[in-house]
Order: sequence, then structure tokens, then C-alpha cells
Amino acid sequence: MVKNSRSPMGILFLVVFVDMIGFTIVIPFLTYFVQDLAASDGIINTGKRDLWVGIIISIYSFAQFLFTPILGSLSDRIGRRPILLFGLVMNTIFFTVFGLSSTLAMAFIARFLAGAGNGNIAVARAYIGDISDPSMVAKRMGALGAAFGLGFMIGPFVGGLLSNPASGIGGPFETEFWVKYPYLLPCLISSLLSSISLILAITKLPESLPKENRNTNANSLLNSLRGTFTNIAKVVKIPVISTLIFTNFLFLMGFSMMHGTFILFTAMSPEAGGLGFDTMQNGWVFAFIGLMGVIIQGGLIGKLTDRFEMNKLMILGTITCGLGIASIPYVPSEMSWLILLSSAFISIGHGLFSPTQSSLLTFESSKKGHELGVVMGAQEGYGALARIFGPLLAGYLWSLTVEGSGFWTYHTCFRVAGLVFIVAALLQLNLIKNSELSKTITRVE
Repeated sequence: MVKNSRSPMGILFLVVFVDMIGFTIVIPFLTYFVQDLAASDGIINTGKRDLWVGIIISIYSFAQFLFTPILGSLSDRIGRRPILLFGLVMNTIFFTVFGLSSTLAMAFIARFLAGAGNGNIAVARAYIGDISDPSMVAKRMGALGAAFGLGFMIGPFVGGLLSNPASGIGGPFETEFWVKYPYLLPCLISSLLSSISLILAITKLPESLPKENRNTNANSLLNSLRGTFTNIAKVVKIPVISTLIFTNFLFLMGFSMMHGTFILFTAMSPEAGGLGFDTMQNGWVFAFIGLMGVIIQGGLIGKLTDRFEMNKLMILGTITCGLGIASIPYVPSEMSWLILLSSAFISIGHGLFSPTQSSLLTFESSKKGHELGVVMGAQEGYGALARIFGPLLAGYLWSLTVEGSGFWTYHTCFRVAGLVFIVAALLQLNLIKNSELSKTITRVE
């Protein structure tokens, strides 16, 4: 219906870009926000208070995990366009609700419902499949990947820049309202972007799935969710494939452990061992991580895979990212700029691992004749579980050790994340040693 139109891709790019901003814009201030809400709820114990940071981060990913297969199945029945519009409506409403949250329960519900709406990213991918010739799919999927990277770079920067505008910006924001809601402004900006995308989608985004092609016999919503768990269980028995997916699970779990505890560390006072960063400084650091990721995945990965085998780049990415995360709590406050070195390792490692692991998994699945949809669906499922468990584990470890001494201190959760990356690297080394994975393709387009 719209194979030769450029406008649907522009709208889809905006949908994914806004979704990613919604996920990342809270990173610089979420820790401070949750700590304030916990204090207002009467939670004064440092460990219990900071545990809520991991919970609020995880609930967003948990909602995505639950609703992605449900929304995907629903889009097969009623079309892609209504589901994409639904996600934008949810974003528009619940970004603002989160910024207005006055209790932990309100923040919890707002992030869950925002995550539920953002389960529509898989529908955006299906839309591309509907409107694209086979020769165009890879390029258009790459455009969605660019939207991810750009959103990750801009979201934290905006979140840090616009947090606490009463003191950070001043002028018209020096009012009681903005003092009461210091983190509302970046959420309003997200809602504004989402509402603009919604208007454009309503007026310019055509339906990609004709009624005659819709699957009226699609699985029920409950069966769609059950199918996700079926795919997850099915790949466990497949040699090589299961190891590749499990290493991705470990990588993402270790990576997501950093999301909450990174700022728990940088926000600590220098006297307590932290860096004393505010929301703006944390926003700059995460923007730097996003920029490095765009450079690696957007420009360098193709040249690197021309010269080096992908399996070696995958292992190098795992080790590099693990070193970056494990080194975070050892940055001295008097040389706080060194956090950029740790951040560079994190970003470079992720930029090397993600495209090479996905390419190896795709090639291995095709070579062995496995259903690519099942394999990639399982990878997405395990990835979602990793993004749920990672922040929860990190928050729990932090809550147990933040006021500890000796070996069990705030360093512990970063050390554990480093161990997770070591296990992932060892699995990859064993895989290459005992399989033909090293003979696979050596180029990422």
C-alpha cells in the first residue's frame, strides 16, 4: 500500500525515537526523584530507599515484556496503525503523570503504563515488514536502530538539562510550582514530543496491513504472551543458538545493572566515596555514552568487521564493557573526569557486542535452518528479562552494601556486574573453541 512512500518511515522513526527518549530521559534524575518520593513516603533507611530505584527502572521493562507480544498479536488482527497510535497516547499521558508523581505508588503505576504503551516498538518493525521490499528491509531496520541510538543520546541530556528548572534555569521557573515538581519539565517535553508524533501519525501514517491480509485467527492475547515463554523455552535445546542468546542475556543483565547504580554512585557525596554529581552532570555523561554508541554502531562497526572476525569483536566488546562498568566505583572524586573513561569503555563495548552478536545469531539460525522469527523472538524475550532482573539485582545488592564496610561496600554491585561479563566472555570463548562459529561471516553492513 505504501511501499514507495517515504513519510511512513519518517513517522516510524519518530515513534521509536520518542519511545527511546521516554525510556532514557529519566536516567539522570530518576535516582534523585525516587529518593525524594521514598523520603516523602517515610522510608528513611538508605538501603530500602535506594532499592526502589531498581524497582522503578525494572517495572518499565517488565511492562514492555508483558505487552509486546499482546500488542503484536492485536496488530495482526486490527492493523498496525491503531496500536502505534495507542502507544503514543500512552506516552503522552504517562510521561506527564510520572513527572507529577507525589508517591512511589503513583510513580510505579505511571512507569508501568508508559512501558506497556512502549511495547509497540515490535509493531513498528512489523510495519516495516509490511511496506518494504526484501531489499529495503535491512536499511529501514537500520534506521530504527539509529532512532534508538539518537534517543539514548538526547534523552539523558534533555533529562539532565531540564531537571530542577527553578534553580538550574531560573527566570519564569522560579516559582513554588516548579520547586514542588522539580522533574516535571523534562517529562512535559517528552509528552510534547509524543503528542507531536501522535498528530503526525494521525494525519500522515497510513495503515500498512490491508483488511484482507489480517489474521482474524490470530492467537488470543493470553496465548500471545504464552507464545513468548514457549519461544524462550524452545531455544534452550538448540546448540550454539542457545549459548549466543544466553551470552546476550548476561551482557544485557550486566549492562542494565549499571542504569540505576551508576547514578546512585555518582550522586553520593565525595565524603562518602561518590562524585557529588547533580542531574546536569549525569545527563552529560549519559549523552557522552549515547554519542559514542552512535559513532561505533553508525560508522565504525562496518570497517572493523572488514578487518576482524565478528566473534573476536563480540568477545572484545564483552570484556571492554565489563571493565568499564566494574571500574565505575573506583573513580576518585578529585579526578571525577575519569568517569568518562569508564563510560567510553561501556559504550565501545556495547557498540562492538550488540551488532556482532545479532549478526552471528542471524547467520547461525539461517545456516542451521532454524525459524528466524522464533530465534529472534526468544532473544527479545531473554533481553527483556535481563533488563528486568539487572536493575532489581543491582538495587538489591546496593541496598545491602551501601552502608557496609570492608569487602561488602557500594563497590559490590559493580563487581558482581563485572563477574557477569566474565561469565559471558568465557561462554563465548568456549563456543568458538568447540563450534564452527569462528568460520561464519565477518562483515556487518
